[in-house]
Order: sequence, then C-alpha cells, then structure tokens
Amino acid sequence: MAQAAQARDIIDGTDAGFMTEVIEASREVPVIVDFWATWCGPCKTLGPAIEAAVKKQNGKVRLVKIDVDKNPAFAGQLRVQSIPTVYAFWQGQPVDGFQGALPPSQVDQFVAKVADLAGDGGLDEAIAAAEQMLDEGAVVDAAQTFAAILQEDGENPRAYAGLVRAMILANDLDQAEAILNGAPASIATKPELEAVRAQIGLARQAAKAGPVADLQARVEANPSDHQARFDLATALHASGQVQEAVDQLLEIFRRDREWNDGAAKTQLFTIFDALPAKDPIALAGRRKLSSLIFA
Repeated sequence: MAQAAQARDIIDGTDAGFMTEVIEASREVPVIVDFWATWCGPCKTLGPAIEAAVKKQNGKVRLVKIDVDKNPAFAGQLRVQSIPTVYAFWQGQPVDGFQGALPPSQVDQFVAKVADLAGDGGLDEAIAAAEQMLDEGAVVDAAQTFAAILQEDGENPRAYAGLVRAMILANDLDQAEAILNGAPASIATKPELEAVRAQIGLARQAAKAGPVADLQARVEANPSDHQARFDLATALHASGQVQEAVDQLLEIFRRDREWNDGAAKTQLFTIFDALPAKDPIALAGRRKLSSLIFA
C-alpha cells in the first residue's frame, strides 16, 4: 500500500498532462515540479534528493518530474532558463521555487514547507470525530473513519491507536493486536500505541476475571489474601471501576510490595500506561505509589 501511494505521489509528467497532473492536482495537495534533462549533471543529484524528501511527507505533497527536452511547452511558459528548476504549485498557482542543485537538508526544508501549505487536510478534525464515535459506542463507524485516515497518513499514531481501541471495544483482541503489531516502526513506541498495548493486556486479563461480588467477599473474609485482592482489582477494572482497581492494587503494595514478584506495582503501571497521561486517576495513583515506594 505504501509503495502504491509513493508511485502516485512521484510521477513522470508531460506537457499533455500538465493541467491535470499539476494545476488541477494542486487544488487538493501541493505539487512540486522538477524540470530536468538527461544531460544535466546537477539534475542527477537534485532529483533523488527531492524524491526522498517527498516520500518522507507520506502523501502530503506530490512530485511531477518533467524532462524539458521531451516536454518544452510549459517549461517555456514558466520561463525556465536553466535546469534544474523547481516550482511548487498550490491551488493552481506557482507559489515557490528555486534553481540549481541544493544540499539534501535544504531540499528537505523546501519540500516540508511546501507540504505544510495544505495543513493536515482536516485529519485532526476527522480523528476527533472518530474518537467521539468511540465514546458514543459507534465502534464500526469509528473503525471505518480511523482506517480512512490511515489511508491518508499511514504513520498517524492517534489513528492507529484509535483503530486498535475500536477492535478492543468490539472484543476482537486478536485483530487489535494484529493492527498494533502492523504499525510502522517509526511510531511503534509512541505514547498512543504504548497505551493501547497496555489496554490489550488489560482486556485479556478482564476476559478471565471473576464476579466482583464473589471476589469482594473473599477479600473481606481474608484481607491478607493478596491473590483474591489482585483478582478483585482485575474484575473492577474490567467493569469500568478504574479508581477502585487502583485502590486495591495500592493496598496490596502497601501490605507486601514484593508479593508475586511485585505484581501489584507492575499492574499499576500497566493501568497508568493505558490511561491518558494527564488522567487524574493516573496522576493521583502515581503520586500515591511513589509515596509508598519512598516511605
């Protein structure tokens, strides 16, 4: 899919296709035109640098390469007097450009600046709408929206995390894990993906959780039964009682921090990681845990 997108974003242009491939296309996404020729030495350096920079933008900008010997018409209209000459088009008009070869770092800066002309294409608004769908229980609609966003930006961590969350809410944990494992390496350790990784682990535990009432009775009968309290915390979290789950795990840690190789602390960190960074339960829970650790 990535290779197909890159093939669409980098093409060999012609005078015949200029209006469609450059002018009309630039009304949707910025288009960079590289005027070059086979005999041009600097072109052989600049061309690959522009291609590499465009690929980094993941579809936010397109490149049309025009051989001026074969296609002289628009080069003449734009008064291209030496090559390489590069023009950037947006909304049907030339908006920037340069002549001659530039160092790769400057090429990257130029391409990034051109790509920013279109903003994010409304992806932030689309992601926010999809997240609201999840909150309202419209899992299928949310999943379809997140998938469409990933078609436009395949390295968007929020969209990847949203699609994983949709699968978790649909109780398809295997698919959720497959999507997560398929995320590009460039975003695999982003906080959004670390959070859904923790959520998958908690969801798998929840599938094995016992009835809250029965576990509560076991803990009340024997407050030192740490396994029962741990299982109660798992069941509470599965039922949406996150604060209560955290309280039970903190109690285990207070009583015996080394129980089961520090399982209570490990579980607390898993829950904190699954919550938004500024979630009040996570913030307060981390403070309480730290106070117990350094007491």
